[in-house]
Amino acid sequence: MRIFLYVIIIIIMVYWIRRLFGQDSSTNNGRKASGNSYAKWIGGGVGWAFGGPIGALLGFAFGKMFDEMKQGTYEHKGTNRSDFNVSLLILSASVMRADRQVKRNELDFVKAFFIRNFGTQATEQYILMLREILKQDFDLREVCNQIKQNMDYSSRLQLIHFLFGIADSDGGVQQVESALISDISNYLGVSQPDFSSIKAMFVKETNSSYLILEVSPDATDDEVKKAYRDMAVKFHPDKVNHLGEEVRKAAEEKFRKINEAYDQVKRERGIK
Repeated sequence: MRIFLYVIIIIIMVYWIRRLFGQDSSTNNGRKASGNSYAKWIGGGVGWAFGGPIGALLGFAFGKMFDEMKQGTYEHKGTNRSDFNVSLLILSASVMRADRQVKRNELDFVKAFFIRNFGTQATEQYILMLREILKQDFDLREVCNQIKQNMDYSSRLQLIHFLFGIADSDGGVQQVESALISDISNYLGVSQPDFSSIKAMFVKETNSSYLILEVSPDATDDEVKKAYRDMAVKFHPDKVNHLGEEVRKAAEEKFRKINEAYDQVKRERGIK
């Protein structure tokens, strides 16, 4: 039964993608470029309908790879922007539903990110996909396991940062949202100190500056300085250059928080 289902999925995907390409060949160059880009959305949509979130990721990747192979540009380069964006959409849906209601400002936060990064037209497709994902039930652990296997660590850290940004977009991170992001972080293989560091950038506590630097308040000045150097390397924006300018800007914001935390500790301790 499962093999039969997969055969049907492939037939449907090939049919629609070939139909799109067939239509493209009879249009002008501008229309052709636009039509080709929809193949990945067809793949993602069909994958989602038949295979849950894992199928959606595979379907989207299949459609995008088909686009790039047709254009002669496909080359596997590890984590790419499409992988990151689809992962962000699925995990965002989980956080947005954490308190059992999808808030407008959360949706606006996600939409604004994609508009800044990809423009209005592409964002319309991402938001359509997000709306469909929000309607579905899926195994969050399985989704995270797949992301963990296929995404580099720095990109996974950036996912956690974005998820806290979504949770905080309505004026504060709720406990249920924080707990869910903690589960996601654990499933993604993010270390507890790294999770606590990112969380402290959004949820202020007495020792937030130390949490951001991943060092104890009892640490010596030399240990604080070393912790800062280590964090500056680990969270450097260059590590997510491959994900595009907007993701890099978000990484710079995270980097700025680390510098602010270090400056705060230095002031408290009188470190020069």
